[in-house]
Amino acid sequence: MTVTSWTPTHPWRGVMVATALPFRGEGEGEGDGKGDGPDRGDLDLGIDYDAYAAHVRRLLDAGCDGVVPNGSLGEYQTLTDEERARVVRTAVEAAGEGARVMPGVSAYGSAEARRWAEQAADAGCGSVLLLPPNGYRADERAVRAHYAEVAEAGLPVVAYNNPFDTKVDLTPDLLAALHRDGSIVAVKEFSGDVRRAYEIAELAPGLDLLAGADDVLLELVTAGAVGWIAGYPNAFPATCAALYRAAADGDPDTALSLYRSLHPLLRWDSRTEFVQAIKVSMDVVGFRGGPSRPPRLPLVPEAEALVRAATEKAVADGHH
Repeated sequence: MTVTSWTPTHPWRGVMVATALPFRGEGEGEGDGKGDGPDRGDLDLGIDYDAYAAHVRRLLDAGCDGVVPNGSLGEYQTLTDEERARVVRTAVEAAGEGARVMPGVSAYGSAEARRWAEQAADAGCGSVLLLPPNGYRADERAVRAHYAEVAEAGLPVVAYNNPFDTKVDLTPDLLAALHRDGSIVAVKEFSGDVRRAYEIAELAPGLDLLAGADDVLLELVTAGAVGWIAGYPNAFPATCAALYRAAADGDPDTALSLYRSLHPLLRWDSRTEFVQAIKVSMDVVGFRGGPSRPPRLPLVPEAEALVRAATEKAVADGHH
């Protein structure tokens, strides 16, 4: 076992899949599909919890190490509080081991994010994933206070650096400060700048680096990443797990071959329409992808055709 492997003491390592969330079609309810679901106003698409549980089990059975519910790919911003809590409980039950579940606990308020972290702890989860304050461009003092507040819930906190969507950049200097504060154990790096991996290792040698964008996975693992918070295993779990293992275990020929073959899909993970694209790929391979909740709209036909063609080619190439 290498340091890049999942362990109960380091449950954020390995392949942690940011799970897509299957919704029922408009008018479908739980149980009989006849419209007996709750009245959600404009949230017409109820969650198919049974399908989600089956998806979590499928990912783990295929060799992935754990799941990350209530991330951006799980459309957490569109969920009610009741739904968000139930998604976590469903993931823990389906995984059979709460340590394999790392919920996203991001919220506009630090107190609310801490409550979600406390709820994750109560559910038996092993760690949580947290964005910096994302309602405004927070300064370093506010970012450090935010992470310190959520860390008080008692679970290991993985920081999520997504400067494109949050407008707050967790630079290597700031990550080192957060690690010195005792507020974070790892970072999901989504900036796309692989050069940061080396600076993070220099400034915070005890901080675990996790690949946060599918299309720089190989570069970041080569630079020392010990995990992958991943999108495309939702559609190709076994192949993505094999890709990560080959990269982490020092098998460059296998890793590069798989990486090149999947890269036309992996790069969609870094695009604005990543949720819809991954769900289209899931539909193509026979998993439950389905629609996204508004304000996300279906892909435009040209983009959907590109995703479908790349997915069909991956299937034809034997990926699964």
